[in-house]
Amino acid sequence: MSGKTDEIKKSFIHKMLSMRLNNGDEGKALKNSFDPTEIPVGRRIGALDCSNLLGNSMAVSHDVQSLSVFTATWNVGGKSPTSDLNLDNLLQVHCQSDIYILGFQEIVPLNAGNVLVIEDNGSAAKWLSLISQSLNKSSNTDYYPPNRTNTNSSSFERKHSGSGSLFLQRTSLRAASRAFRSESRRRFKSCNCSIVESERKSYGRESCFTCQKSKSNNFDDPSSSEEDDTLTTNAVAADVSTPAPTGKNQHLRYSLIKSKQMVGIFVTIWVKKELIPHIGHLRTSCISRGILGYLGNKGCISVSMTFKQTSFCFVCSHLASGEKEGDELRRNLDVIEILKSTQFPKICRTPNPNVPDKILEHDRIIWLGDLNYRIALSYHETKKFLEQNNWDPLLNKDQLKIEREGGRVFDGWKEGRISFPPTYKYSYNSDSYAGETIKSKSKRRTPAWCDRILWYGEGIHQKSYTRWDSRFSDHRPVCATFLVFLHNQRE
Repeated sequence: MSGKTDEIKKSFIHKMLSMRLNNGDEGKALKNSFDPTEIPVGRRIGALDCSNLLGNSMAVSHDVQSLSVFTATWNVGGKSPTSDLNLDNLLQVHCQSDIYILGFQEIVPLNAGNVLVIEDNGSAAKWLSLISQSLNKSSNTDYYPPNRTNTNSSSFERKHSGSGSLFLQRTSLRAASRAFRSESRRRFKSCNCSIVESERKSYGRESCFTCQKSKSNNFDDPSSSEEDDTLTTNAVAADVSTPAPTGKNQHLRYSLIKSKQMVGIFVTIWVKKELIPHIGHLRTSCISRGILGYLGNKGCISVSMTFKQTSFCFVCSHLASGEKEGDELRRNLDVIEILKSTQFPKICRTPNPNVPDKILEHDRIIWLGDLNYRIALSYHETKKFLEQNNWDPLLNKDQLKIEREGGRVFDGWKEGRISFPPTYKYSYNSDSYAGETIKSKSKRRTPAWCDRILWYGEGIHQKSYTRWDSRFSDHRPVCATFLVFLHNQRE
């Protein structure tokens, strides 16, 4: 009965709005008052936002046409973060994005214990706590400079105990991730395809976000298995057995939708809470390219997802190191093998050609990481140009630029113009490159742009490409922001 009443109400309201838009000065005023370009990116709506006219009884869903996307890559040199590390400037919280994709390398020391035995998730949990602290702070909270030192672990824990701070806890990554999710996992399904009517009757519900009132029956579906972010290679984002989040998580502006670790590589993705219902088909795949060609100290984590009808892939990699002649070919091979071997698990109950299995099948792809490409010049030549702030000769000898232009790797991919100094290798807690203090030629490293962000596919516009000058590790983190258009606008 209530459904029929809603239909009658909708019909009446649409007739009234149509009359007001097509007749008289009142309709003209209503038309002229609407300017879709004034609506923030990621929350653009259709012809009219009726929520103000109709109250909460019939709010029109957002017609999202584009997304603002923030990406960052950071090799943290095996160091675990402290509670006073402020990420506000890195995450550019003064200019909020719709989606944040953060890729870390060497979040743990790459020793035999972490590579061969079991990886340490403690650092990953701490990074999640710091990221949430910046993204989910109150809008009236003052921002502090990145190197404030007047906060100790105990005061930090007291201040942020209500938002899932994990600095004094030893916890699994799965448990840590749960603390930063605003959505119940029983709503956060992996597959949001519509299924045929017969299957709907059989299962008793749809496999999509819009079915928010359904029961949490488990019907032996790949998307209903509990996610294990710490151990599973191809984790699927669904966990129908997890209780709904407690009230303390409902205030989060950004919700964690994915966190995945492979030895030292760590990927985490955060999304504005109101956009989560548009996300589906969330899958991961890991490729190991390290010691003996199969250990996880090098390699990549790839995340696949759909936002409405547009498919996205985010790849975070740590490629082969070394600055000897020919080492760039090993990095090329890593990229080729990652593109060839990455296979996302099939999760849809019925075949769906619009859900990609491979990286290059996605509509929008962003690749970030410590790609380890160096500058094909001697240390002394490189140092001379750096002292002159003359980067063009260095960029012309950048191995990644040379290999891309030669068609040997990342053919058809794009990268923004680099307008910042080389990001590797610095002395710890210093703004000086390590070569200035290390006299041993065998241990000295030529400065290089190791940390990079590239993209592939149409409908991606890069807005910025910068680095953040943190002294935390021997690498400087690199950030890029994008405006990404969805199929319903450009294609």
